[in-house]
Amino acid sequence: MDIYIIDLFVIGFLLLIVTLGSGWIARLPLSFALIYLLVGILLGPYGVNLIQLRPDAKFLERLTEFVVIVSLFSCGLKMNRRLNLWSWHSTVRLIGFLMPISIFAIAAVGHWLLKMEWGPAILLGAILAPTDPVLASEVQLSDVEDKDELRFGLTSEGGLNDALAFPFVYFGIYSLKDNNWENWFKQWVFVDLIWAIAAGIIMGIVVAKAIVWIDKRLQNHRPADELMEDFVALGIILLTYSLTEFVNGYGFLAVFVAGIVAQRSYRDPDKRNSQLEFTERIEKLMEVGTILLLGTLLRWEAIQAHAGEALLVAGLLIFVIRPVGSWISTIGDRLYPATRWLFGWFGIRGVGSIYYLCYAFGNGLKDELGEQIAWITYITIVISVILHGISATPLINWYDRNIKSRHANVNPVETLVDKS
Repeated sequence: MDIYIIDLFVIGFLLLIVTLGSGWIARLPLSFALIYLLVGILLGPYGVNLIQLRPDAKFLERLTEFVVIVSLFSCGLKMNRRLNLWSWHSTVRLIGFLMPISIFAIAAVGHWLLKMEWGPAILLGAILAPTDPVLASEVQLSDVEDKDELRFGLTSEGGLNDALAFPFVYFGIYSLKDNNWENWFKQWVFVDLIWAIAAGIIMGIVVAKAIVWIDKRLQNHRPADELMEDFVALGIILLTYSLTEFVNGYGFLAVFVAGIVAQRSYRDPDKRNSQLEFTERIEKLMEVGTILLLGTLLRWEAIQAHAGEALLVAGLLIFVIRPVGSWISTIGDRLYPATRWLFGWFGIRGVGSIYYLCYAFGNGLKDELGEQIAWITYITIVISVILHGISATPLINWYDRNIKSRHANVNPVETLVDKS
């Protein structure tokens, strides 16, 4: 029988089981990502060997790229606070302090303990530092009316650090091609740091505003078909991303900004909620395929060969770098200690890291160094999915019962929910 037909059957059957059993699964201390990963392993070469697809790096790059941009737009749609530093104080600290701490701490581990050159070590840090906006739905904002500080911080962090890790990925890639930093450092600062970030922000605002303006004008004359109307969100995502990439800006950042702009531009709350539901459905569907593929990609020989260094990096990242970095980053913030530690724990790695890894493979990463970084990344993601998949539900339930209500009094923030 055609293996392609078998793969379609397996994915369809998994979707049906997960969907129909979602009510029971939600009660278990398991994330959906962990279930997809375990099923992928069982269906791969070390299980029943039903899925034999071995995607190349370019296919994985494109698949994960699409999943991430949809998820980033969804994160942007959930951002319900005014654009000032106080309202986004958690985000500023997580992006401005925690992300650089994570990148350079991982790089230090790679350089001093794994004996990498600084360039590849920084590349490893940039690949692993971003938290994942796709797999962390259990601990993120559920809708635009959720005002919780922990969920807002994690959602906005996931929306921004997948974009803002890109300059450091470029830094690592440049260093792979030329060890003499003086030859490319100025270009990296002015083009890949300043210009690309600025272009991402501007394009996210301009493109989203333009599409929403056109949508509103056309709707006044002849309303679109309700079934097709949600595709406006997909149009915003794809046009914002592609147009930003045309001008060498960061499309990830632009799409997140576009989600924020779209959420504020539509006065009809049903329109915003409909777009959010639509993008989340696409995100969930693509998540199944991506994590399923990750499970089938795992190879025991490679895991054995790189287990020691991967466990070192993953252990330090999950249990030391992220928690300690989060605590340092939130010094002086009026957050409960438990919340500060939860910021440190809920730093799941996933689809974004796979994208950056595949992007690096397409831009100079290869040979033994490529294998080393790849399997450190894969194993770290697997460990993160397992640990966070088991702990997320009970920890967030505990937080909701004991801490969440206190933050509303300690850290009141202005939102846009009642203004819409």
